[in-house]
Amino acid sequence: MDPVIAISGLSKTYEDGYEALKSVDLTIGKGEIFALLGPNGAGKTTLISILCGLVKPTGGSATVGGYDIVHDYRKTRSMIGLVPQELTTDQFETVFATTSFSRGLFGRPAKPDYIDQVLTDLSLIDRRDNKIMTLSGGMKRRVMIAKALAHEPTVLFLDEPSAGVDVELRKGMWDVVRRLRDSGVTIILTTHYIEEAEEMADRIGVISKGELMLAEEKHALMAKLGRKTLTIQLQEPLEALPDQLGKDGLELAEDGTALVYEYDTRSERTGIGALIADLNRADIRVKDLDTKQSSLEEIFVRLVREGQ
Repeated sequence: MDPVIAISGLSKTYEDGYEALKSVDLTIGKGEIFALLGPNGAGKTTLISILCGLVKPTGGSATVGGYDIVHDYRKTRSMIGLVPQELTTDQFETVFATTSFSRGLFGRPAKPDYIDQVLTDLSLIDRRDNKIMTLSGGMKRRVMIAKALAHEPTVLFLDEPSAGVDVELRKGMWDVVRRLRDSGVTIILTTHYIEEAEEMADRIGVISKGELMLAEEKHALMAKLGRKTLTIQLQEPLEALPDQLGKDGLELAEDGTALVYEYDTRSERTGIGALIADLNRADIRVKDLDTKQSSLEEIFVRLVREGQ
């Protein structure tokens, strides 16, 4: 299946010499939720802005639905819905009017039933006739999403969509995004909420200093780069780690009641067998064992550090 978005060697250098993007290659398929993670200034917003036609690339190329983003700008832009980070909308318009107006900007005929359904999905229907200025920050964020969906795009960019949205409404928003994905809409999400990417994304990309470090299926990424932590609860607390255990890479918990051992799940030998044998030789009695897989946040932090 042809990708909905195909990016090849895309780069952006500003007049002051700052390289915001460095030869990015990426493809995204139809009906995929792709989460792009990276620290502030990593290039996430620049990449989205280029694909949406708001910023001109310095080099490389990109297509949306097979159309070039530069030469076929009108065609590609009509296929895209964008939810920017900034809350920019007419404060004196009603929720319904501003959403309908966004649809009209793309030359789409009036479709009030569709607009009402979008507002219902985003828990805004009871605010349909309220002016934007009367809404909370979280509601205004949802209005921005409604505006982006007004012209029925096939690709939706969400640039930090959950900023300022409380936990309950954020989960409701995730449900809306999943339904859009199930209907065939391709969704590209940037977020600083790691749990949002872990909960929603099919694939995850990590960008740092303008370079796309990787783009992997979520579960494959966690299996490939994830580490496990073995916590060994002790029957008797230790005041210090015995010298003969220092080579095992163990750490003693602050209260002395547990030993912590981190190991790579990809290694043929995890070292756990040798560790248990060393504990027996040191006459350290074990009460319980517990393992924990690294979270996506821990993997992300490690990747960014390695890229510095």
